Amino acid sequence: MGKNENKNKYSIIVPTYNERLNIALIVYLIFKHLRDVDFEVIIVDDGSPDGTQDIVIQLQKVYGQDRILLRPRPKKLGLGTAYIHGLKHASGNFVVIMDADLSHHPKYLPSFIKKQLETGASIVTGTRYVKGGGVHGWNLMRKLTSRGANVLAQTLLWPGVSDLTGSFRLYKKSVLEDVISSCVSKGYVFQMEMIVRASRKGYHIEEVPITFVDRVYGSSKLGGSEIVEYLKGLAYLLVTT
Repeated sequence: MGKNENKNKYSIIVPTYNERLNIALIVYLIFKHLRDVDFEVIIVDDGSPDGTQDIVIQLQKVYGQDRILLRPRPKKLGLGTAYIHGLKHASGNFVVIMDADLSHHPKYLPSFIKKQLETGASIVTGTRYVKGGGVHGWNLMRKLTSRGANVLAQTLLWPGVSDLTGSFRLYKKSVLEDVISSCVSKGYVFQMEMIVRASRKGYHIEEVPITFVDRVYGSSKLGGSEIVEYLKGLAYLLVTT
């Protein structure tokens, strides 16, 4: 895909907290896989004490401050507000949201972009639950819990999307701004609310199979309380959408 065919600009928002070990690798992989695309990487760091921001400053020297934007916040303020913060600084007409921990591999970005160009979709979401998708590095219990959570949400909410709790997505910027402004959930449930509200608003959503890889470096931020939070969120969405 040459630049002449695709005049879009993609703003990739990557929220970080203690991702010093991962951030340089993910940035390298983004640049490797998006060779003929106009993009910027917006890193929203929530005051990581591990020196994540120092690494990002080094990366800016390599790739340029126009390609790597560091937009930090003083402390952990949650995922939803990180996206809103990143959106304020996004100059692209499309926005990608992805995790910094390499569970979302940048090699899938070209297929997200291709799918959007082919279909004109407002949202392209990565899914673990169609042919060609999957999960790497999870034990059976975690797989069953995640799958069960998605099936439960599918049954109750009927959003027409197979992977509700995934957070690797490409949005038209205007659509993301619209959807995010009507979301109230925090944390894990936030991703689910975003896609359910987008579906309810009638936006065109397409899916691309991805393999989700459990964290490469560092420890997962998901705990047992997340399941309780998820069920509460599901109940909330049932009532409000």
